Amino acid sequence: MLLTDKIFAITGGASGIGRAAALEAARHGADIAITDIAPVEAAAPLLREIESLGRRALYVQGDVSKPETAGAFMAAIKEELGGLDVFVSNAGICPFHGFLDLPKEILTKTVEVNLLGAFYMVQAAARMMVDEGRGGSIIAVSSISALVGGEFQTHYTPTKAGVLSLMQSTAIALGRHDIRCNAILPGTIRTAINHDDLSDPTKAEAMMARIPLGRFGEAEDLAGPIVFLGSSMASYITGASLLVDGGCFVNLQ
Repeated sequence: MLLTDKIFAITGGASGIGRAAALEAARHGADIAITDIAPVEAAAPLLREIESLGRRALYVQGDVSKPETAGAFMAAIKEELGGLDVFVSNAGICPFHGFLDLPKEILTKTVEVNLLGAFYMVQAAARMMVDEGRGGSIIAVSSISALVGGEFQTHYTPTKAGVLSLMQSTAIALGRHDIRCNAILPGTIRTAINHDDLSDPTKAEAMMARIPLGRFGEAEDLAGPIVFLGSSMASYITGASLLVDGGCFVNLQ
């Protein structure tokens, strides 16, 4: 029970990595706040599952690319749950597309959601934590793509590098307030975001061959590391980046 009676908030929490992390945090004793673009009825089963674990659950529908969403989410957390201890910036998109004919609209939307959305939300969460004066943990879901390139991800990889850099800089800015800031860098994780990409068996086989653990990751593989970084077990870890990729990044031979 690493998060007993803590308040844990996450963006993009209605599905995939966010959903798995929210459930794992609830299992570890936290009350959960989630924001996502999904309608409330789509998130209802998840909220019931959290409540079945004896924890409170809050859902706020919203688009992280809009600055006002961050304020509305934090206000709801303060009113309904009473504060904030762990915040996870997880919401993101990855519309695969070639570089030379990449439409401006795809570039703009990817930057607005992945990078600006992360900034707005992290800033709002940090302001709440500073005002409350009890410290906290902020975790951003970056990507192995912050460290490597991708032919069809030229608009995506810079945003994830930016998220990693954001955590490094906020670790310095917020350390004096006892707020720790760290990044999680997932490798290839089976979620809706890459379902179509992994549906090509030849490509999937080639990608898996690079992973020493011999499998793609599942959303649940990120939940444990997120809970760990949010807990007191990581009390002297800040400005760090944790690869969760089955060893793919180091497999260069």
